[in-house]
Amino acid sequence: MSLRWALVGLLFLASVLNYVDRQTLAILAPTIQKDLGMTDPQYAMVNNFFLVAYTISYLVSGRLTDKLGPRKALALYISFWSVANMLTGLSRSLVSLSAFRFLLGLGEAGNWTTAPKLVSEWFAAKERGLAIGLYTLGATIGATIAPPLILWLASTGHWQNAFFATGAAGLLWLVPWLLIYRSNLSPAPITSPPAPSPGRSSLTGKEESRSELSPRPGTPRSEGGGGRGQVVVGLLLARLLTDPLWYFIQSWFAKYLVAERGLTQQQVSITWVVFLAADFGAIGGGWLSGVLIKRGMPTVAGRLRVMLLCACLTPLTALIVLSPTVNGALAFAMTVTLAHMAWMINGSTLVTDLVPKEKLATVFGLVAAGSTLGGLLMNSLVGNTVGAFGYRPTFFALSGLHLCAFALLSLALKKR
Repeated sequence: MSLRWALVGLLFLASVLNYVDRQTLAILAPTIQKDLGMTDPQYAMVNNFFLVAYTISYLVSGRLTDKLGPRKALALYISFWSVANMLTGLSRSLVSLSAFRFLLGLGEAGNWTTAPKLVSEWFAAKERGLAIGLYTLGATIGATIAPPLILWLASTGHWQNAFFATGAAGLLWLVPWLLIYRSNLSPAPITSPPAPSPGRSSLTGKEESRSELSPRPGTPRSEGGGGRGQVVVGLLLARLLTDPLWYFIQSWFAKYLVAERGLTQQQVSITWVVFLAADFGAIGGGWLSGVLIKRGMPTVAGRLRVMLLCACLTPLTALIVLSPTVNGALAFAMTVTLAHMAWMINGSTLVTDLVPKEKLATVFGLVAAGSTLGGLLMNSLVGNTVGAFGYRPTFFALSGLHLCAFALLSLALKKR
């Protein structure tokens, strides 16, 4: 296996740890809420502390990653969030739990600004979708194994054990990362295709699309700042509108199954099947757009084609709450989670396609900040309304957001 794929493998493992650490609180929420005397609005507030820090970190960590490079940056981030996760096990009040989750958010966002920068430096356009899909698969694998793993760790003594063990695993990850990705390593140059002929659109001209959007070892062809700004805003709004679905599945879906479907905390381990579906979305989304590009479709058009298909599946979100059975609700949740993950992979890959690599982590952090802002809004709305209206309005509201985001993103790219 080549070095670059070995690095993607380590990014995959980092993403597994990232999501196991993140999911620990959601899985143990009923127990922790009872132990610390927390209400649902207070639980939402704890999640928002995490997301506020996550947003701040996206804005800062991208610039820091561009300055330090992927090797040093990711070692710093994973060390920080692993220690913060272990400290969470020491929480004995709402204040301390909120503080430690804030620290976790400061560290965890760096994983998602470092990984795409590494991919942009080491992979060509036709391989980027698969590479991003593979390390993002780590997130969904982490979310898949988290329910049974966390419940088992908590059952060995107290819920604090789960935080101690998962945090320690992150520190162990540093050993292969620093050994394999040595400080004197740099990516091999990636050959750019010939320059495009004049007058061809990046959405319709195959030659221009490939030249403009493939990885570049040097400075890319410049374009108007306004055009690039519109693309960044479009990508940011797309994340803001659509990622609340993913945050809801992570933080609230297990609680929904307990509150309205009558499952016990042990029974919610069945949610692993939802995250298993996300695994297939992570790989399938990147693979499918890569196939379209290899067959001659312009790069941006290939990504958008897959995103449109995904957007057409997400209205099934409303059927989760309308299904008469738990199995039916799980089946619809699996479908929309798969679709969302494939959507997100292609949206993330668009950033690596369109942004110069020397600015990639900074721009990716800015775009991803839209994701956490959407999560903050979702948490606030759900935390304050679920007691009065139940979960149904939330599922209905989430069902149409991807189609709206696709329309906005398409408009931004066409103007470009």
